[in-house]
Amino acid sequence: MPLSARFRARARAAWHSALGLLYPPTCIACQAATGEPHALCAGCWSQIRFIERPFCERLGTPFAVDLGGPRLSPAAMADPPVFRRARAVAEYDGAASLLVHRLKYDDRLELARALGGMMARAGAELLREADVIVPVPLHRWRLWRRRFNQAMALAGAVSAQCDIPCDPLLLARVKHTRRQVGLTKAQRQDNLQGAFRVPAEAKARLKGRRVLLVDDVLTSGATANAASRALLRGGAACVDILAFARVVQEL
Repeated sequence: MPLSARFRARARAAWHSALGLLYPPTCIACQAATGEPHALCAGCWSQIRFIERPFCERLGTPFAVDLGGPRLSPAAMADPPVFRRARAVAEYDGAASLLVHRLKYDDRLELARALGGMMARAGAELLREADVIVPVPLHRWRLWRRRFNQAMALAGAVSAQCDIPCDPLLLARVKHTRRQVGLTKAQRQDNLQGAFRVPAEAKARLKGRRVLLVDDVLTSGATANAASRALLRGGAACVDILAFARVVQEL
C-alpha cells in the first residue's frame, strides 16, 4: 500500500477511535453500551425472533416444526401470492417492531444501515437472482408529510451491501390510499386496487428484469401483491419480496 494511503487509513482509524471515546457506541434499540456502532446489545438481540428455516418457501412464514425438505404453508397453497418468494429478518414484535417504529416515525435514518445489513443476509438467496432492487414507494402526499421513505432507505442499504443497483423510479404509487391498520385482508386488497403503476418511461429499464421489492414490514401481503402485480404488468420477469420484519399472526 502506498505511503499516502497508509497514512489516510491510520488517520481514519485514529479519528474513529477518538469518536468512540467521545461518543461510545450504543445499542440501536435500547441505547445500552455495545462493543461496536450500529449494533444490538445482547439483551435486545435475544428478544428478536429471527425467522430461519423451516419456513414456507413462498411466504417466508416460519413453521413450528421441521417437516423436512422444502414446504409450502396452507395459506400459500390456498391463496398463492402474486410474488414468487418472500423473506424477512424477524417476526414483527418486541425489539424488531421497536426498530421499525424508530426508523419510520422517529427519523432515525441511521438505523437503515444496520437493518439493511441484516436484510441482505436474510435475503441472500433472493439477492443472488435479483437484477434490480426496488423500494415500495409512498404516495407523494404521504412522502411530503413523512419527509422520507423508510423502504427507500432500507433498499439503498441493501443495495450497498450486495452491489445490486437500486432503482426507485421503476414503480410509482399513484393512488393516495388510507392506512392499512385495522382493515381486513379484503379491505386492504380493495384499498390498494390500482395504487401502483410502472411509469411509461421506466418500462424499457424494467423489461425482463428480476426484481427484489423491499419494504420495512410485510403484514397481510396486500401491498406486496399489488406492487408485484404492477411490476409484472410493467414487464418484470419475476418479483421477490424482502422485508425487515413480517407479521406472523395476522393483525
